[in-house]
Amino acid sequence: MLSRIARPTSCLLSRSFSTTQQNNSNVAVLGASGGIGQPLSLLLKLSPFVTRLNLYDINHTPGVAADLSHISTKAKVKGFLGPEQLDDCLQGAEVVLIPAGVPRKPGMTRDDLFNTNASIVRDLVRAVAKNCPKAMICVITNPVNSTVPIASEVMKQEGVYDPKRIFGVTTLDAVRASTFIAEAKDLPVKSVSLPIIGGHSGVTIVPLISQCTPTVSFPQKQREELSYRIQNAGTEVVEAKAGAGSATLSMAYAAAKFAENLMEAMGGAIGKIECAYVRSDETDATYFATPVELNENGIKANLGIGTLIEYEKKLLSDAMEELKGNIKKGEDFVNANK
Repeated sequence: MLSRIARPTSCLLSRSFSTTQQNNSNVAVLGASGGIGQPLSLLLKLSPFVTRLNLYDINHTPGVAADLSHISTKAKVKGFLGPEQLDDCLQGAEVVLIPAGVPRKPGMTRDDLFNTNASIVRDLVRAVAKNCPKAMICVITNPVNSTVPIASEVMKQEGVYDPKRIFGVTTLDAVRASTFIAEAKDLPVKSVSLPIIGGHSGVTIVPLISQCTPTVSFPQKQREELSYRIQNAGTEVVEAKAGAGSATLSMAYAAAKFAENLMEAMGGAIGKIECAYVRSDETDATYFATPVELNENGIKANLGIGTLIEYEKKLLSDAMEELKGNIKKGEDFVNANK
């Protein structure tokens, strides 16, 4: 267990990377024409770690792929359209990112998305199990608290389950927390990092401000306000967009950041750490977000929750009932819809 988590180094945008550690990954984005999928695909096209970028969706992927293919970076881009081309898209994929699904609208919770998005994730992961069972599966589709258990149950049914290779991408929670704390303390945002544990919606998001690097201190009221804002930042974006969508650009950035660190680790880089929602024994919830160290096999080590202050213990306690309910909902869906 760690009481402080070192900030992972991301090559995205800054490009301060070592060419000796570059990996050449075959990446598939499932849901590549959507609000998250398009900017995510753009950022992956810019990545030095991507050799092949396959884009799948039920609409518009040939056009998105053609557009991206004109960018002068090394990744070869190809679009795949509709269920009949899904298998071809996934052949040889080493990293699969899944942003497919419907976005939240004002007044909707992540659970309101469940019925539609649960079926989408189930079917896509079943195709992954068939075509690239050893791929790293990075689930972005909400509600992540439930869709990651769905992905795991599908891989179990198909006999290819490896919990070290299935991630719920919760990086955006950590990105937001770093941004908000940097603003509050007038710090350079790149110098600020802190672990986010629990889940990926509302009260299940538990920011560990006491473990922030550099060390920061807030009056209790401000700590509570910051924690609440981090927990509800997604709703802040949904309401600001007034029906035009949810957090797409920031989510794409966070997912690309996670993918780059994962691909670097797959290529042999050490010390790559990201917060992710994974199969876990850290609490009595079977899935739980914590910082994890990455390597060529996915999760090298779960770095745990560290030492919590009393306020954070309360946040964690408040999160557990909802989180466990979300997990059960996902597992029950797959078992009832085999």
